Amino acid sequence: MGYERQADFGTPEVRSDTQVTCSIDGREVTVPAGTTVMRAAALTGGSIPKLCATDNLKQFGSCRLCLVEIDGMRGTPASCTTPVAEGMQVHTQTPKLQKLRKGVMELYISDHPLDCLTCSANNDCELQDQAAAVGLRDVRYGYEGENHLGEKPDISNPYFDFDPSKCIVCSRCVRACDEVQGTLALTIDGRGFDSKVSAGLTSDSFLSSECVSCGACVSACPTATLQEKAVKDIGKPERSVITTCAYCGVGCTFRAEMRGEQVVRMVPWKDGKANRGHSCVKGRFAWGYAQHQERVLSPMIRESIDMPWREVSWEEALSYTAREINRIRDKYGRNALGGIVSSRCTNEEGFLVQKLIRAGFGTNNVDTCARVCHSPTGYGLKTTFGTSAGTQDFDSVEDSDVMLVIGANPTDGHPVFASRMKRRLRQGAKLIVIDPRRTDLVRSPHIEADFHLPLRPGTNVAILTALAHVIVTEGLADEAFIRERCDWDEYQHWAEFVSAERNSPEFLSPVIGVDAEAIRGAARLFATGGNGAIYYGLGVTEHSQGSSTVMAIANLAMVTGNIGRRGVGVNPLRGQNNVQGACDIGSFPHELSGYRHVSDAATRALFEAEWGVPIDPEPGLRIPNMLDAATDGEFKAIYIQGEDILQSDPDTKHVMAGLAAMECVIVHDLFLNETANYAHVFLPGSTFLEKNGTFTNAERRIQPVRKVMEPLNGYEDWEVTQELARAVGLDWNYTHPSEIMDEIARLTPTFAGVNYKRLDAEGSLQWPVNDKAPDGSPIMHIDGFVRGKGKFVVTDYVPTDERTGPRFPLLLTTGRILSQYNVGAQTRRTANVVWHEEDLLEIHPTDAENRGLKSGDWVKLASRSGETTLRATVTDRVAPGVVYTTFHHPATQANVVTTDYSDWATNCPEYKVTAVQITPSNGPSEWQEDYEAQATRSRRIAGSAMEPAE
Repeated sequence: MGYERQADFGTPEVRSDTQVTCSIDGREVTVPAGTTVMRAAALTGGSIPKLCATDNLKQFGSCRLCLVEIDGMRGTPASCTTPVAEGMQVHTQTPKLQKLRKGVMELYISDHPLDCLTCSANNDCELQDQAAAVGLRDVRYGYEGENHLGEKPDISNPYFDFDPSKCIVCSRCVRACDEVQGTLALTIDGRGFDSKVSAGLTSDSFLSSECVSCGACVSACPTATLQEKAVKDIGKPERSVITTCAYCGVGCTFRAEMRGEQVVRMVPWKDGKANRGHSCVKGRFAWGYAQHQERVLSPMIRESIDMPWREVSWEEALSYTAREINRIRDKYGRNALGGIVSSRCTNEEGFLVQKLIRAGFGTNNVDTCARVCHSPTGYGLKTTFGTSAGTQDFDSVEDSDVMLVIGANPTDGHPVFASRMKRRLRQGAKLIVIDPRRTDLVRSPHIEADFHLPLRPGTNVAILTALAHVIVTEGLADEAFIRERCDWDEYQHWAEFVSAERNSPEFLSPVIGVDAEAIRGAARLFATGGNGAIYYGLGVTEHSQGSSTVMAIANLAMVTGNIGRRGVGVNPLRGQNNVQGACDIGSFPHELSGYRHVSDAATRALFEAEWGVPIDPEPGLRIPNMLDAATDGEFKAIYIQGEDILQSDPDTKHVMAGLAAMECVIVHDLFLNETANYAHVFLPGSTFLEKNGTFTNAERRIQPVRKVMEPLNGYEDWEVTQELARAVGLDWNYTHPSEIMDEIARLTPTFAGVNYKRLDAEGSLQWPVNDKAPDGSPIMHIDGFVRGKGKFVVTDYVPTDERTGPRFPLLLTTGRILSQYNVGAQTRRTANVVWHEEDLLEIHPTDAENRGLKSGDWVKLASRSGETTLRATVTDRVAPGVVYTTFHHPATQANVVTTDYSDWATNCPEYKVTAVQITPSNGPSEWQEDYEAQATRSRRIAGSAMEPAE
């Protein structure tokens, strides 16, 4: 599509069962009661001049441009603050209004630079447009006297500039920061003529302030006061494409605004059903990695990991890879082969990878990082509810009265949805946070959790059981819901279990580390506070009792009747953009698409008929099992698309040993990542900007990913997999990802009604989409559970085998930070490093004092598995006895200290509980130095600047 601004109706949409009809400039219009005159006029095709109004902010009424005349009403009311009334007669263009508007606009222009021809917002500026709309041709007041034209710009932010000389003090940026983002970092400082936008304290710049660089202020600005640096460097966009963000599981819709083959900016799409026109710093600005100088664009091969890489043609790389796969299969058998599906790639690409492994390699040895992070969600929710996914759409939070957030940090991991949560909290909803750390949701501007339960890492099941104990023993259970929707006998068995004294808050408090009265208060609030919604993340799943915790969460939702309507539900916040999709399309070694076990003969028959090959009825190996088999000499080759298991998976030394033992490691990615240190074949990948396909977000929303530029490596990722499949002897002839989705739909009951034509027409679809739910399913389990009756499951608390002791007295837990994403391969190659250039270890002041540490000191982080070093930051965000770090930077290799303990049901690693010791250090450890030396040697490319001279 060509470039034009997104339609702006001036004020937000109003929902009402009552309709009102009025006349605007002689045109009759019927709108919901409460709709403003401005919005009603826009709906008729009219346009009332405006500057302070925009349709994602509350009406403000300060610019005085949008005045109208209304029959029977005195004066000239502002159309943005005046609601329509039945029979109202509105006039938007009269001589009186023209004179008033022109006078107002003269005042604005008299204190504004007249540099339109050289301004980066020329022909894309609302002030310019409105000056033309009111017919302004000259300014009577002149440009002498006091003004703001000499104000110096703030260029501190790496992505946008603030030029106060062009500011008209419309307050849209301040209101966007308050109403949309919820950070409240901006304010109007001073009064009258001295009023100006300020980012925090007088001494603060945008970079040093509390601004989180979400871009809401930039989108809201009607002039060039706040503008992307890229617009100034590249110029005004000339075309745009609607696509989906490739970062977290929120799945924001963006409009990629292009000039030629260059991205000028990514603007959040107001019609995006997941983000509703909002964004975070990653999706809005951190897309520069696509053209980073370290990106590899040519295939490379080498016979040994000790040798330099050799750039080759696609034909040679694919031929070599196929020969190696066939050689290994012939020599060692098909089960010596396997592969990994990426949660960063599209549904279509993931489907082809698992199909290649099953149909081409002849094995079920396929796994995905989606199992490594969220497989307990699939197991737990399928057991209790009958489906392996969350129950609500994101809009549902608008009707929540109580939110329980456990093991999730939405403001850092899922910031756009966190903004919607904060908006609801400011409207009066209650909040319970269960987390070892004091996250920003616990306390930040204008919000504070009613209860923060800072439990000891590893005791999730215990605290959920204690909450259930209070609800059952105090008679707070929703018995009517339980009798109607759940198995009553199973409930009684479960209720007897949770009612036991050993599950009371008083008994479990010493184990959990939380005051019993606080647990009782939180339980009463959740059970009696109205619509209760539970949101959770990797702090739930990445435990040895991850599956038990998910089932305990489901128990809590069912016992309080919080399932099957808006404002309630069980909502896993997925970590990567397509974790949900990777699960859906059959990336597990034991399941085909739609979560159907490979041992089911009828399911296998469907796939065998479609693919023309037999499917092994036995489950394959998971990633840790592949690594084990490799060190045992039984597993020899692996195809890894879009995952960096050496940095992201637990027990780094075990991963290194497994990869080093293989004869052919094929890495298909954008950069020479850590895993590529042990690779023999490198196939360059394509970014989300260079491909077509779909992602499925945390709310089961299938959304289009559209190509906005040609792949710099020559192929979309699905094409690379298809070419590899052809090389190993498969007859694949897809011409577009839409054909792959058609195959998924034929084979997967929950996707039966999904196709690209519908996605293009409707924007997105939430599975299941089939004959029973032809329009999709925003809310699940409305009239009954998918499995029939909801299943209560007894979840005994079983302490993890990872225990503290004299040698390792502290507990380490890990997580993410706002500016970085997963292993950092993308965000570390953007300006986001200005906020987080290294992983830091958070340690409580008491623990730091006992070890003689202060913020900025190098410390050694040691566990039973290994050790690394990093800098410390002393903070009371963590409790005594608990330390915390991120895993975004390979220099730290934080997972060298994590263990091989995992969830009892799914083998999901226990990242969140590791017994450690912290001691002072002088800098990087010997292991880190050796690792860096090996990585440097491994990344040599023959004939390039990366190859040192002999």
